[in-house]
Amino acid sequence: MTNKDYYDILGVGKNASQDEVKRAYRRLARQHHPDVNKSPDAEQKFKEINEAYQVLGDPKKRRQYDAFGKVGPEFRGFEGFDIGDIFERGFGRGFEEFGGFGDLFDMFFGRERAGRGRKARAERGDDLRYDLTIPLEVAAKDLEREIEITHFVSCSKCKGEGLMPGTSPSRCGTCGGTGQVTRSQRTFLGSFTQVTTCPKCDGRGEIITSPCNVCKGSGREKRKHNVKLKIPAGIDSGYRLRISGAGNAGIRGGPAGDLYIFITVEPHPIFERDGSDIHIKKLITFTQAALGFEVDVPTIDGTAKLHIPPGTQPNSTFRLKDKGMPHLEGRGRGDQYVLIEVETPINLTKEQMELLKKFGGLRGEFK
Repeated sequence: MTNKDYYDILGVGKNASQDEVKRAYRRLARQHHPDVNKSPDAEQKFKEINEAYQVLGDPKKRRQYDAFGKVGPEFRGFEGFDIGDIFERGFGRGFEEFGGFGDLFDMFFGRERAGRGRKARAERGDDLRYDLTIPLEVAAKDLEREIEITHFVSCSKCKGEGLMPGTSPSRCGTCGGTGQVTRSQRTFLGSFTQVTTCPKCDGRGEIITSPCNVCKGSGREKRKHNVKLKIPAGIDSGYRLRISGAGNAGIRGGPAGDLYIFITVEPHPIFERDGSDIHIKKLITFTQAALGFEVDVPTIDGTAKLHIPPGTQPNSTFRLKDKGMPHLEGRGRGDQYVLIEVETPINLTKEQMELLKKFGGLRGEFK
């Protein structure tokens, strides 16, 4: 992502709460949605609004953005490690997960400590991200969808070994197979010995002389793979789903990473969503408001009947129970609220004007 002022794009201050960020996103998304806004730059503006919300709507990425001015692979865990995770895990739950300060130091500077043995440590594969945008009507129902991803898998020819089948690695001549290089240095303070990971074999103690011709010795190859998703009804923008083990394959036998599905629900041209509730405006005539009638109202599931009582005033609100979005973390559904707008008649015929005057006279409106 390029350096952009996401706060300015959403029109909120840096101290805005997550709820304020969410409300600003919904308002701007409805305003600039290409289905509603026909301006030439509406689509580009809509993309910028979504991009800003994907960062500021996620507390972890927002912290990274506030600290570094951007969110990218060098700061995120989706193609490496996450600095935020290091501090949260290291200082929030103790150092035992990393083995003390040494492992924490290694994670920052990306090198192995000496003395870990001949064979280099297996590495977990990278996590992957997939952005999925769905319409509001689709988010109202349980959804099963298949997506195609491209990720690293264990090499089909060498089974992740990196060697041509039938061959064996050779002992590293630089470290003699130990995986470590020792250097001694004399100073006025005395002699110092430094033990470091062998730069030639990267601590393995072995050199692959006949690398696999499919993966070029990496032990992994890129493949396309179809992944089945189950998206629960009632999901909203900002939610993410995790599919364990669907990320990149690990290195040297390490476990695969995970696949994260980031959900964006498109704003609707008619319905305005507020959590599990739906809001909609309905325009009726002066006569219908005065006399009352039954009107068809669109809902997320189709059309529903709404009884308008006689004497309904402009800006009256009626509730259609259980016609909103399903509750994501519980049973039942939200409601739909219908805001009534009353249309004042124009371009009246002479006969219509006379009738209205007579009506007004009967009510004592003209004196």
